Amino acid sequence: MAMRRILMTSLLLAGWSVTAEAAPAQDALLPASVIFATSTGYWEDDGNAPDVERAPTGAESVANPETEAAQRRGYYKLFAVRQPDRTSKVYLQQIAQTETGPAIASTIELQEFSDLKPYVTDIRPENSNGIIKEPGLFATVYLKTDPAAEPDGWTVLIDEFGDITVEKATN
Repeated sequence: MAMRRILMTSLLLAGWSVTAEAAPAQDALLPASVIFATSTGYWEDDGNAPDVERAPTGAESVANPETEAAQRRGYYKLFAVRQPDRTSKVYLQQIAQTETGPAIASTIELQEFSDLKPYVTDIRPENSNGIIKEPGLFATVYLKTDPAAEPDGWTVLIDEFGDITVEKATN
């Protein structure tokens, strides 16, 4: 009986190690170049409002213009993507809550940050409660324009009308 248990355990362990070595690597859920991200705030519209868009070439929309207008709602995602030169670009997404789950409604690059060629050190929402009672977004992006400098805070604000403001934080 003891020999059988040892044999079975050996076979089982051997099978696990072979399976672990032979298993293909899983697709990354999040690319390694995404260094900071936060989901915060919320938005809603009657289905006829345009997605967040700052420049005609900066938005990617997955909305289907042929679908009937319906109430839409969702939240915002703000994230930094590291570039090959170690600086970052900051993007804003509108995430729509759909019957089949979250879907990207729009993605834009926040050019104010790209123009600075920053080294992003953190992105934080206004609070971590998870529930915002009014539409919009308020988050702080911490960045350096010189790798040896101390980081500065920059605020990203979206008001209830969808207007986006990016400015250096004043404390």
